Amino acid sequence: MATKLPVIGAPATRALEKAGITSLEQAGDTGIKALAALHGVGPKALKILSEAIAQHGLKMKS
Repeated sequence: MATKLPVIGAPATRALEKAGITSLEQAGDTGIKALAALHGVGPKALKILSEAIAQHGLKMKS
């Protein structure tokens, strides 16, 4: 079952959608470095995503 992405702001949401990332599992599998490289995903969005991934017991790839 896919876990819904948290609210992270429009630019970051658009960047994730454009990259085909629609769940926390996909975000975790993509990894912090790849997410940070997406235009529109900044430090605040990365922090929110990382915290949500941890809260759901998921792992974030380095």
